[in-house]
Amino acid sequence: MSLGETPVTLVGNLTDDPELKFTDGGAALAKFTVAVTPRTFDRTANTWKDGTTAFYRCAAWRQLAEHIADSLKKGSRVVATGRMRQHDWTNEQGEKRSMLAVEIDDIGASVRFTTVQINAKRAQGAPSGNDPWSATEAPAGAKPDAEPPF
Repeated sequence: MSLGETPVTLVGNLTDDPELKFTDGGAALAKFTVAVTPRTFDRTANTWKDGTTAFYRCAAWRQLAEHIADSLKKGSRVVATGRMRQHDWTNEQGEKRSMLAVEIDDIGASVRFTTVQINAKRAQGAPSGNDPWSATEAPAGAKPDAEPPF
């Protein structure tokens, strides 16, 4: 992240299926909106109350964009990190317009209220040699019934 960028973490739900497009150069672009609703506990009423929902327009590029389009859908609860970006343009009537959007660096399905199934794919260019995280057998010297180190 560069100096002066505004880091953002969003926890919310997708308002629609991600829209996947490709640039003229072939780069994938996924656009989607994340709705974030704060909740507070009202002790006098002994209930949870929803605050005002904020809608964040998001964009992700390249392989991340393709994974988002393949993995997430309307209603998916996500935890996303990225950077706030301002976009300026002039509309067809010659009026200057501006909007804030989040350029997503990483995103994952939230498992707070549901379960998900992860189908791991090896990234292009990732080493295929002695990778302990992709091993299907226990490493040499490992005890099968031993507690994990974490």
